[in-house]
Amino acid sequence: MDGVPEPYTGWTFITNHARVLAVIADNHSVRIREIAAYCRLTERAVQKIIADLEEAGYLSHTREGRTNTYRIDPGKVLRHPAEAGLTVASLLSLLVQDEVHRTTSPASAAGSTS
Repeated sequence: MDGVPEPYTGWTFITNHARVLAVIADNHSVRIREIAAYCRLTERAVQKIIADLEEAGYLSHTREGRTNTYRIDPGKVLRHPAEAGLTVASLLSLLVQDEVHRTTSPASAAGSTS
């Protein structure tokens, strides 16, 4: 698979669902290919995660031509009882960085020049 980075095989603190949501929060019109490259996932895995997030009401999208524009519900409460009362906004405030401080953006991770 050309251009697909090696998957990360060790354990991490952040789930793939949270990682995908953070990438979308950083760029609401990001392409699935860019999300996959940045998160080191397959495009199919990203599509499944986005479907999960939409089904649970954390995310929605609108189609604009050939591009999806995503909308995150920042007030939605996290699912696990240990995070009872914490919202998506509070999670994303920890995960999403100002682009100036980001070392690798989703677009550059995917090899995009635009």
